[in-house]
Parts: sequence; structure tokens; C-alpha cells
Amino acid sequence: MTFSATTILVLALVAALIISLGVWAYTTANRLDRLHVRSDQARLALDAALDRRAVVARAVATNIGRPQADPELYDQARRLTTLADRVERANWRERETVENQLAAALSAIDIADLPPQLVAELADAEARVLIARRFHNDAVRDTLALRTRRSVRLLHLGGTAPLPTYFEIAERVTPAASTGLEVNTVRTSARIVLLDENDRVLLLRGHDPQVPDVPFWFTIGGGVEPGESLRTAAIRELHEETGYRADPAQLRGPFWRRVAVFPFNGELIRSEELFFALRVRTFTPEPANLTFLERRCITGNKWCTPADIVDLDRMGETVYPYHLDQLLPEAIAAVATDIEPEVRSIR
Repeated sequence: MTFSATTILVLALVAALIISLGVWAYTTANRLDRLHVRSDQARLALDAALDRRAVVARAVATNIGRPQADPELYDQARRLTTLADRVERANWRERETVENQLAAALSAIDIADLPPQLVAELADAEARVLIARRFHNDAVRDTLALRTRRSVRLLHLGGTAPLPTYFEIAERVTPAASTGLEVNTVRTSARIVLLDENDRVLLLRGHDPQVPDVPFWFTIGGGVEPGESLRTAAIRELHEETGYRADPAQLRGPFWRRVAVFPFNGELIRSEELFFALRVRTFTPEPANLTFLERRCITGNKWCTPADIVDLDRMGETVYPYHLDQLLPEAIAAVATDIEPEVRSIR
């Protein structure tokens, strides 16, 4: 039995098509598996953050619900205790409603009635919930975007794993989260510790427009715009400030959280900064889309070793975040693994 050249060509094309389909299905299934793992890890992290806030809420209730407290404080304490118990017993579907009730009860607390250490713990607990919820919903969005494609559904590449769901709770700026300070602007920022193959970090040099003779150095990043996820904002800022385009999936984190209150351009700003890590090959930064204010304020850039960072501080040019030379090993470790790191507070 012989085959014509046309028949052989058709068979080869069919075989190539089947192989390509198989490779695509295999890689897509693997990617889905990784996304589901990321969603599961994000949900566990969110669950832990919510549990911690419940513990802190119970501590607040104990502090304000003492026998000498007035009736209003006593009622607030009882409600906080009740809600903290309910959120710890609630299943995942019911928890959104109860968590919103707990958040509303916490926002009604006058932080003047609390000791400073408890105010700090409450602010940190609320911030961790905010970070964990955003991280969880980002993971759910990415998973659903791939899982709900028609081709993925037709081939059942998602297997029998249940679809992840968003967790929607109100993001409140409570007195504790604001630490009681009168500020002009409250913003969330996404930042990137950008490392090259030699473990150097890219820093930008800038200054306050109103204090041009006091330079300082800082990592890539900026404010999160309405509707943006942390990862999207970090990638956008990276491109705008350096011209480098990166895949959001390559980011590791967030793994640091820094709350800073500082004057800038005549305003007092409270910024909650979430840090990601990213490894790239050394390149020469070429800003792609700086704002008018950024063009006035950003004056240079440098790939820095820990020793360079120490030298800059010694010359009086402060590097943010503080002690970045000592923190860099954490960023290096973060980019070396696929396991999402736990967020911790830094200065």
C-alpha cells in the first residue's frame, strides 16, 4: 500500500495539529493547576487575616468593656465580642456579611479610648485584611479568566475543581487605619524591588518639588488607580518609570507592607505601600510616560548593591524603605521561589 505525497502531507498536518492541541491542552491544564493553587493559598491567607482581626476585635472589646466603662462603650464591647465569635464560626458564604458587620462596628470605635499599642495592632490587622482580600480577588480573577474560556470548558481542562469565588467586603478607612492623623491624601501604592542578575536593585533619585536641594532614593512604583489591582498598578508604574514591560505573573508578593506619612509638594500624604519583587536582566531605564510632576521630581536612577545603599545614606541621601540594604535578601529569596511569601511590615 502506497501513499501519495498529498496524503502524506495531509497526515503530517493532522498529526502536527493533534500534537499542537495536546501541547496546548497540557500547558493550559498545568497553568490552571497553578492558578488554583494560588487561589487556594490566597484564600488561606485571607482566612488567617480575618481570624487575626477577630482576635484583635475581641481585645478591643475587653479593653473598652471594663466595669467602669460607660453604657455606650459597654454595648459596643458586647457587640464586638458577639461579632468576633460569629465570624469565627461562619462558613465562607456567610462570612462576607458578618465581616462587614464587624468592620462597621470597629469603625465606630473611638481610638482615643484605646492604648497606643492596641491602636497599632488594630491598624495592622485591618491593613492585613485589606491586602489579603485584594490578593485573593486578584487570584480569583486570573483563575476565572482562564477557567471560563469556551475551549477550556469544552475540553474540561479545569477538571472537577470548584470555581473560586470573590470575597467582597467594604474597604473602610477607619480612625485606627489612619492612625488619627489629619492628612490631605490617603493612597495605596504598589512598588517593585527590581533586581538584576547580580542582585542589584534599581533605585530612582528624586526630591520634593518644594525642597529641591534634599534628594532621596526610592524603589519603582506609585499610586494604585481606581479599579486597578496591585499587580496591574505595579506593572504600569514599572513601564512608565523605566520603559520595561513585564508579565504580572512574574511578580512575587506582595511581601512587604510599609505605612508612611510624609509631606510632599505642600500636602501631607499617608501612603500604604505594598512591595513586590521581580528579577530582570540589567537594562538602561528609559521612562515611557512620566507625569509632569514626576518629570520635575525624578532626577536619576542607579542599579545599587547593598554597599551602594549604605554609601547613599552616609552621604545624606536617604533611601526608602529604610535599611533596604539589610532587607534585600528577603526580596532575593522571594524571586527564587514560586511560593507566595507572607506579607510583613517594614519601615
